[in-house]
Amino acid sequence: MLSRRQLLGQGVGLLPLALLGSCGRSAGPRLLACKGDLPKAWLATLPSPWTLQELERSQQIVAAARDDQAAHRDDAGLLQLSDGWASSIPTAELQPLGAPALLARLAAAAGPVSRLYGPPQSPALAFPWAFSPWVLALRHRPDLLDQARQSWDVLLDPSLRGRLVLPSSPRISIELMQADASRLRRLRQAALAYDEANGLNLLLLGKASAAVVPQQRLIPLLRQDPRLQVVLPATGAPLSWQVLIRPAQATAPLPLAWLAQVLEPPLLTRLLAAGWVPPLPRAELQRALRALPGPQASLLLPPEAVLQRCWSQPPLPAAQRLAWQTLWDAAAP
Repeated sequence: MLSRRQLLGQGVGLLPLALLGSCGRSAGPRLLACKGDLPKAWLATLPSPWTLQELERSQQIVAAARDDQAAHRDDAGLLQLSDGWASSIPTAELQPLGAPALLARLAAAAGPVSRLYGPPQSPALAFPWAFSPWVLALRHRPDLLDQARQSWDVLLDPSLRGRLVLPSSPRISIELMQADASRLRRLRQAALAYDEANGLNLLLLGKASAAVVPQQRLIPLLRQDPRLQVVLPATGAPLSWQVLIRPAQATAPLPLAWLAQVLEPPLLTRLLAAGWVPPLPRAELQRALRALPGPQASLLLPPEAVLQRCWSQPPLPAAQRLAWQTLWDAAAP
């Protein structure tokens, strides 16, 4: 199975920094992120002399970390990526985060992510500031709710054939079907598209009845469309993490006070309202969620037993990547 960066046409060559966007060169350190990948309320407090550079694609951010021209790289002080993209960068091209007190505030589940899935004795390379389970979004399908709450087998319901949007990463579909060839074949036969980025548009336009997407993207839409319902099956789901990492050549000190804002009110409450969930201990999240409506709070912090069944996605060994790629190809309609 290929990595998120490589899977099914997602592999890319590295892009020169000259292509990294139209922003002018800043004299201070830059925070590089894709558009929409960082909360606006948090960015509004980014301290001087830091500046934000928004890019279109994660590939461009990876290129910034791996550019051979150190003179262009040293002002890229922080990179915002998903855990899948961040773990695709060789650790030699990153520097340890150097923020033990900040990381000590996080729940234990964030530990492996902070090491980008390296060995327990390896240094922390990332600040995992938010996580989101992949969930099932249903539009005007109350008849499927009970089944969806039980397991992901609801995706195989005959009524969803041709009206189901799946993630662009085959790995997620394979894991949801527990790498079962027969079930995976049926799932692929049901797919309308493999595109979580635009899948919500298909759902809202009525062209799809269900979509598998990260929960965070759905929270703002729940207020707009009352026919939209979100379900995290009791069997758990893959987790998507948002992390900040430092290129090896970065020289600016970390803006530690700014990073810590995401873990405490009042910013924490605003982030939760927008669907961003920092990996704080459960008791701290429960206190912060008291400010939100009950249904939204329950969605953002599912029962502990369900969260324990969710899983992160460290890089796969080469043999398993190949085996899963073969499995995926064989399941094509």
